[in-house]
Amino acid sequence: MIKSELPHIISHEGDNNSYHWRLFISADLAFFKGHFPEQAVLPGITLVDWAVKLGCEAFGYSATVATLEVLKFQQLILPDTYVDLVIEHQAQKAKLIFSYRDQDKRFASGRIVIKPAWVNAATNIESDS
Repeated sequence: MIKSELPHIISHEGDNNSYHWRLFISADLAFFKGHFPEQAVLPGITLVDWAVKLGCEAFGYSATVATLEVLKFQQLILPDTYVDLVIEHQAQKAKLIFSYRDQDKRFASGRIVIKPAWVNAATNIESDS
């Protein structure tokens, strides 16, 4: 099992509505090992993991995901690539809309629906009984 590891963050900025990270996807990341032998490619689930972690941290959510919507993986991310991760926050819907891109290239996008806090509290109460 590969331990979750964030890429190198070159820069970041944001506010309550959106956040932007410039990332360097180094060939040294363990995610590239064995995926695939002919040409290393960053796994899509890694992109989702990073969006959840960075988005939840930026907008103050626990990393408890209710569902993922409209996931699209448009282009492969190869080793030693620079990408921008942009996450828009829809607070009223507890959604994070993410996209990975570099100028006109789109690599991946989707929506992360965060589980409401009251659902987490109810689950904890039931499990204590």
